Amino acid sequence: MPYEPNDLLSRHFQSNGIDLTRVEEQLNQVAPDSPNLALYRDMMLTVLRMAQDDRNRWNAKIVLQTLRELENAFRVLDQFKGRRKVTVFGSARTPTEHPLYAQARALGTALARSNLMVITGGGGGIMAAAHEGAGLEHSLGFNITLPFEQHANSTVDGTQNLLSFHFFFTRKLFFVKEADALVLCPGGFGTLDEALEVLTLIQTGKSPLVPVILLDAPGGSFWQSALDFISNQLEANHYILPHDLKLMRLVYSADEAVEEIKQFYSNFHSSRWLKKQFVIRMNHPLSERALEQVQGEFADLCLSGHFQQSAHVDQEHDEPQFSHLTCLSFAFTARDQGRLRMLVDFINRTENWSKAKAPAQERTREPIKAT
Repeated sequence: MPYEPNDLLSRHFQSNGIDLTRVEEQLNQVAPDSPNLALYRDMMLTVLRMAQDDRNRWNAKIVLQTLRELENAFRVLDQFKGRRKVTVFGSARTPTEHPLYAQARALGTALARSNLMVITGGGGGIMAAAHEGAGLEHSLGFNITLPFEQHANSTVDGTQNLLSFHFFFTRKLFFVKEADALVLCPGGFGTLDEALEVLTLIQTGKSPLVPVILLDAPGGSFWQSALDFISNQLEANHYILPHDLKLMRLVYSADEAVEEIKQFYSNFHSSRWLKKQFVIRMNHPLSERALEQVQGEFADLCLSGHFQQSAHVDQEHDEPQFSHLTCLSFAFTARDQGRLRMLVDFINRTENWSKAKAPAQERTREPIKAT
């Protein structure tokens, strides 16, 4: 959906006798053909308004540092655009001889074998193991700059695959923004923080639905104990919806974790909002019988109307690279993301796909997450 300029900002400056013509001229010189001119214009106007208020130097420094970090991350990560990525969380204190270290290394190897990039915090323990297994070509490290001495792991240290962040919140943003899936290994406060934050973002619809996988060693009880607490306290007391537990899957091997990711994207490609319609892009259309089942079994996801399957969505002209994909559109209530995950699982069952085969080029195209 095209961005509408913030006219309130324009009127604010005009009422104060400030001519914004030069801002428009400079933007047209720098990016004359950009479809994002309105966005850049409002960014500049926002900074001008902040300068006009000039309230606090610390506020200005936060904004400056944040913009610099965001711009640098966008630029660096652009070279990896189009590659699917999996964020792996876990303890930085896991010793190399621990079974979880070996499992994380096997996870990195399995992900790389499936042409998936591995994102971690770039440190030691589980992070180092996952990168060690994946190798540099399939690794990205998002390190945090701390006041005491800290080094990235040997796989990504000193390479273009390492990004350093000053703020935790910008680093967290990219952990989730770049992830087509998340694998959580046992860890401390940081790992639990990331787990709960990711689940909160998906549960509230602030982040797209992606696989969230809890990986433990065979016979381990770390995540099962956490799930028992969530079930016995959060679900039992109605603090979360019953289907929220569907947002995560517990597995006990690297191969199981990778299989969960591959299964999730076997037909589901990506999703987005187009005005008031929620659109699921699919690699294969659903059969007529499966579409009828969707209309009945998942009617509770619709605010009004029903599900519509089409070759493409006309309003999606801003992302023509996805025009070959079949779309399932509906007026999503946006309240129960766990039920949405159940719909995705239904879509991914091969018996629900249409018998008609997609052209070979479309079938081999890499799934790319979009919001």
